Amino acid sequence: MRREWLLVLLALGLAATAAAVVYLSRPTTLTVAVGPRDGAEAALMEAYANALARGREDVRLKVVPLDDVRDSAAALQAGRADLAVVRPDVHMPDNGLTLAILHDEALVIAAPEASEIESFPDLARKRLGIVVRHNADLPFLTNLLTFYDLAAASAGEAAEAELPVGRVALVQLKPADVTAAIAEKRVDAVAVIANPASKPAGQTVRAVELGAPDRKIDLVSVPDGEAILTRFPELQAVTIPAGTFGGRPKRPDEEVKTVGASYRLMARGAVSRVAVASATQHLFEWRSKLAASAPIAKLMKAPEFDTTVAATSARLPNHPGAVDYFEREQQTFLDRYEDYIYLFAFFGGTIGSGIAWLGQRLARKRRERVDVVLDRLLDILREVRAATTAHELDTIAVETDELVADVVRYARERTIDNRTVSALILAVDAVHAAISDARRQLGAAEAETRAGARARTARLLSLSMPAAE
Repeated sequence: MRREWLLVLLALGLAATAAAVVYLSRPTTLTVAVGPRDGAEAALMEAYANALARGREDVRLKVVPLDDVRDSAAALQAGRADLAVVRPDVHMPDNGLTLAILHDEALVIAAPEASEIESFPDLARKRLGIVVRHNADLPFLTNLLTFYDLAAASAGEAAEAELPVGRVALVQLKPADVTAAIAEKRVDAVAVIANPASKPAGQTVRAVELGAPDRKIDLVSVPDGEAILTRFPELQAVTIPAGTFGGRPKRPDEEVKTVGASYRLMARGAVSRVAVASATQHLFEWRSKLAASAPIAKLMKAPEFDTTVAATSARLPNHPGAVDYFEREQQTFLDRYEDYIYLFAFFGGTIGSGIAWLGQRLARKRRERVDVVLDRLLDILREVRAATTAHELDTIAVETDELVADVVRYARERTIDNRTVSALILAVDAVHAAISDARRQLGAAEAETRAGARARTARLLSLSMPAAE
């Protein structure tokens, strides 16, 4: 029985160890929501998820495509996704923390030089064409207009030859219509919200230049960037470097300050920082590999911060797991589980001592039955020495046999240690030897008694019989 219990305990221990190893080594699967489903961001997440699966990494992605970037942010906030592609100016989930900036998008406004539009406030009473690439582009512009006490003109106001004071007519254009709209003066400037280095931004600037009378254009700046960010913290300041759009002379001839929005990969704050650190690491290390199938990966960058405190307390806070990777402070196995190891070491000794004490108590309980038998056998030794009749010895022998049988039955159900068994064997042998000695002594005494009786009988007979004459 003892051997069988040891085998059972050993099997349970091995099973628990195997289960722990499997649990700790299995990859973490994170659900990532991305919208729109046909956007460049969705292509990037699909490529990344496939790369993680092929590499059998410790973190995997399950991509959930949605219709719009607002939907993906809502999925993150509702807890239906662990990660999400978020555009903060559209919808900023209150539980979202940044892993990476997938790409920046700046408000790029190009106007013919003759229109004398140099900064955003100069758009008052002007017609601004806008190449809409996302549903959030128009709300972005209308929010910016309110900062300068401007407003989008209504359909009736836009139809008038001259716009009212404080109004800006927003005219949606397709990329192919930009040049004609500028040449025919249906719009005074054209805006596009895109990364300055991207193809859509370059095509829009080039189309405005082709429509300008003298092929000369200005890039319109957006002043008061810090004040705008104070009012709209989900936006960010963007600087368009001189010569971004090439040309001779270079376009622009000097850097232009503007504002923009960012597409960010965010995670819920509750997601494991270890998993987030791993996901962030692979995303940046494989940037060139991902760019082959998702060119937008080239525009990806880490959020800017000076200190770890600044990273987690910024306007758009960063996830601690991502900061661990950026600061090269990713946790090792011991770092992750040192608390559990310490607690196991601290309480393990106490638990082990308790188990040992309990084992001793159980062993003592098991020995009590045998100890009772041993004590009775010692008493029997004394009783054997005091026995005066064969009947008493026979009674003692029967009791001894019953005690031995009881111990044998007990031993079949319980484990008895070797020292106790040895003591039991010595006691039983001593009792049997004492009974044998007592029997021999009683037999000798009886024989002597019988011989004396015969002798006395013979003497009596000799005295009573007459002498022979």
